[in-house]
Amino acid sequence: MINKELKEKYNKLKEYIKLQEKAAIAFSSGVDSTFLLKIAHDVLNNNVIAITASSCSFPKRELNEAIAFCKENNIRHYIVMSEELDIEGFSKNPPNRCYLCKKELFTKIKKIAKENNIENILEGSNLDDEGDYRPGMLAIQELGIKSPLRHAKLTKQEIRILSEELNLPTSSKPSFACLASRFVYGEEITKEKLQMVDKAEQLLINMGFNQVRVRIHNLMARIEINQDEFDKLMQKQIRDDIVKEFKKLGFTYITMDLQGYRTGSMNEIL
Repeated sequence: MINKELKEKYNKLKEYIKLQEKAAIAFSSGVDSTFLLKIAHDVLNNNVIAITASSCSFPKRELNEAIAFCKENNIRHYIVMSEELDIEGFSKNPPNRCYLCKKELFTKIKKIAKENNIENILEGSNLDDEGDYRPGMLAIQELGIKSPLRHAKLTKQEIRILSEELNLPTSSKPSFACLASRFVYGEEITKEKLQMVDKAEQLLINMGFNQVRVRIHNLMARIEINQDEFDKLMQKQIRDDIVKEFKKLGFTYITMDLQGYRTGSMNEIL
């Protein structure tokens, strides 16, 4: 059920998007960007394009979902190659890693938008994102990228509620962040380790765990899952299977974080 306050926010979002006339949406297939793209397409019709980045830090399953959504909804879709490891300084994983990535990515997105005679570029950060350390937001501001969901003061939970009303497949989709966010700051990011993390998380997803993160500390894996799934992970057969498969991937030690899943846990050391 949508209450009065949420309906007002929803209308504010649509009015803001309508003012853009034409827009390019940075589309990752996550909860926020899918909702934003859906509303933008409803409001602006064919004056909207979606742009998705493809890189080794973006799982293939997410790219495939982005492609499928745009195809199903007849949305023009562009895929831009954005290899973060080629960005100077990125692989060293400094605290401003996200800034370096966003600056490079949105510069490429702006180029594609310009080729389509589109000035306004929209991205899907929400009100909750203002409470964490997110250096990528600075790059977004510097490049003049607009954040309609934050403008409408929509939280993640409110976006999920509205997404459910719109029958979007992402209404209950687990939150996702790029795989580079699994590395402790200062530890070198490599393609091989990104693949280890990707395969490890996919294994947990295939085992039925809902919200997962596999944080990597050298060759140690620190598993974060929702606390209500702790009992499942502690079952002997589940634990044995995880240890066996993670070691095949190259991890030496496999641990479980007793605090459970939380966004930005790597920022706790800053």
